[in-house]
Amino acid sequence: MRRAMARRLPLAVVTTPLSSARARAHVPLAERTTLRLGGPAARFVRATTSAELVDAVRALDVAGEPLLLLGGGSNLVVGDAGFPGTAVQVATRGRRLDPLGDGLVQLTVEAGEDWDAVVAEAVSQGLGGLECLSGIPGQVGATPVQNVGAYGVEVAQVLTSVDLLDRRTGRVHQRPAEALGLAYRTSVLKGTDHAVVLRARYALTSGGQSAPIRYAELARVLGVAHGDRVPADAARQAVLELRRGKGMVLDAADHDTWSAGSFFTNPVLDDSTLTGVLIRIAERLGRHVDVPTYPAGPGQRKLSAAWLIERAGFTRGHRGPGGRVALSGKHTLALTNRGGASTEDLLDLAREVRDGVRAAFGVELRPEPVLVGCEI
Repeated sequence: MRRAMARRLPLAVVTTPLSSARARAHVPLAERTTLRLGGPAARFVRATTSAELVDAVRALDVAGEPLLLLGGGSNLVVGDAGFPGTAVQVATRGRRLDPLGDGLVQLTVEAGEDWDAVVAEAVSQGLGGLECLSGIPGQVGATPVQNVGAYGVEVAQVLTSVDLLDRRTGRVHQRPAEALGLAYRTSVLKGTDHAVVLRARYALTSGGQSAPIRYAELARVLGVAHGDRVPADAARQAVLELRRGKGMVLDAADHDTWSAGSFFTNPVLDDSTLTGVLIRIAERLGRHVDVPTYPAGPGQRKLSAAWLIERAGFTRGHRGPGGRVALSGKHTLALTNRGGASTEDLLDLAREVRDGVRAAFGVELRPEPVLVGCEI
């Protein structure tokens, strides 16, 4: 999960009102991303309160300086040249519970809180709704931007509202979840630098039960039927085990977790496009191959990016040129740094996989992480 926005302005760095005691120069961004890749930021500021965050962003915007908002760095790919402006680390803290009635509780969380720590605490307090989103690295502020989802649950199902700093006006205001255009791994906040998430609110259920289990693999592990509920803690532990098996729980000793999570989103195709893709798949793999597809709204179906990558000939552990980057040994959707890599090494591997899937099946895979100072 990554929470970063880059403003692409001229490369000249402008002196801003930020205190020299708060700002540090030429700070390596590789140390602040889960990929452990990327060049330095010209300047770096850590905001520990929402007021500091608002003041820093406003000051930089007034000065016209390029700004990169940095969360947990888990959904971020920074180019080797780094970032020519100021990176602002969102390190705000704070959580609050308020009753909503009818067995619901509202959880309000500051943007800089660690997401999995929030999920763990909610589960420990007998609150259901977030447990299937366990083990996802990153910060709370990224969850509405990305509409984070896993194991049959998306943030859109529990998010009620967010507080935003509108960078165009400099004002802070609250927006309801339904105004955010939440869809598969996206929102109106993604791909734009117009707003900064300051805090988010989630409606959770009391009573200690999970949300209905709607992901087949998770239901199988838990030994329940589709749609059943289980103790929230049981669901959390099962999700964590599944994620560990795919190298999706951060572990500094495991290079399979030196990644940005799933590098490509699952492609969503309209029915007419899907028909042509299925013909291409049948021509390559045979008419009787079982192609996994999933509902994705009226007239649309979602394909599995991992399935396409593997059937295009890319196996787990496939290494890029030089062997410094590779597909995870546990999950073909993750592109990993094996040590000593550059961002360009990673992008070369991403291009190889993207082009291979396109050549095999006519499907264009799109990157899920935020790319700063680089592209594929």
